[in-house]
Amino acid sequence: MAEFVKEYAALTPEERAREYDAAREEWERFKASGLKLNMARGKPGKEQLDVVSGIFFRMLEHDEYLSDGEDVRNYGELAGLPSARRLFADILDCKPEQVFVGGNASLQLMYDTISKGFTHGLLHSSGPWFKEGMIRWLCPVPGYDRHFRITEDFGFEMIPVPMTPNGPNMDFVESAVKDPSVKGMWCVPKYSNPQGVIYSEETIHRLASMKTAAPDFLLMWDNAYVVHEFEGEYQPFPDMLSVCAEHGNPHRVIEFASTSKITLPGAGVSCFACSVENMTYLKRLLSVQAISFDKVNQQRHVLYLRSKQRTLDLMKEHAAILRPKFRCVEETLENKIGKLNIAKWNHPKGGYFISLDAMPGTARRALHLCHQAGVTMTAAGATYPYGLDPLDSNIRIAPSYPPIGELRKAAEILCVCLRLAALEKLEG
Repeated sequence: MAEFVKEYAALTPEERAREYDAAREEWERFKASGLKLNMARGKPGKEQLDVVSGIFFRMLEHDEYLSDGEDVRNYGELAGLPSARRLFADILDCKPEQVFVGGNASLQLMYDTISKGFTHGLLHSSGPWFKEGMIRWLCPVPGYDRHFRITEDFGFEMIPVPMTPNGPNMDFVESAVKDPSVKGMWCVPKYSNPQGVIYSEETIHRLASMKTAAPDFLLMWDNAYVVHEFEGEYQPFPDMLSVCAEHGNPHRVIEFASTSKITLPGAGVSCFACSVENMTYLKRLLSVQAISFDKVNQQRHVLYLRSKQRTLDLMKEHAAILRPKFRCVEETLENKIGKLNIAKWNHPKGGYFISLDAMPGTARRALHLCHQAGVTMTAAGATYPYGLDPLDSNIRIAPSYPPIGELRKAAEILCVCLRLAALEKLEG
């Protein structure tokens, strides 16, 4: 880095020009080295996949083809093996009869839930949503791009909800749900994607108890990181199904989770959890499209994970791999741009992302420069509905996949690109 450690806004035009030349020279060196580094998505790295490779070597013995008297190789048990439902209920702190166990992708279950609302309506709907005109959906921002793509795919109008350190801005939410066309809200309540925010008890209870104009208003509760601490001990989290029931709204929430970042992303097990009445309704709709999901894989996961405690022990092994990667990125950001006042970032203790807010108007330019220098990252704007970040500021960093040496290099390149973009913006 150049000799200047002043905040960039305080540089004289001459200092700014010298700093830009130095940053540009550093960027050109990176570009010439032919790097190909990928930080685009929150994929577990090879070390994490190696930790759980034993699940493949744990082949089912003859007497293990039976689970609660059910032959896992055959048709049946649409809602999943009873043992798999018990395992997820243990992890989520709900009841087995509230759990539906599916295939490897919770995203598929989320899409299917929205689709069912659109084509048939939910348990307390007056009819299919497609007959109701414009449907609106609340989207905490910055948030998960794949959530937004689902609701965009169905033509819903997405309403950005500002995030706070305690979760979504509840004053905004409580005002928005007075509109009967607002049918639901995306939520990643523990270690939110990408900011790593944990919803506060107050936020959780306000979401569960608020008055909504739509009787079938739905919280899509994507609890993807429920056991995903990488720093400190496991943080217990309220069972939203119980909280909603406590406030007289038992059918308001459908919760989702998976083993994607516990065992194997491409060969894991997912689930949703809801009220028993919702379960009866959704099972009836699902019975038309499926007879059962992959119960052999469900059984393999039951035998491998065994319990919540065993799962938490496994997550500590993941944490030992992830923690140095997150700290590597944070230390690089602090050392390279910490004094320049051109970006700020969160310091998560769990989840899979670091959320960085660059100088407004510079995120797209910085990531374009990153791409030219060989670093692929999540596209600017992806953390907002329709890919439109109004400030062109938020950048999602995914440290999990690259080896730590490559990760440090990628973070250094990001810092150089943030400097260049900021200097160009200041130059006007």
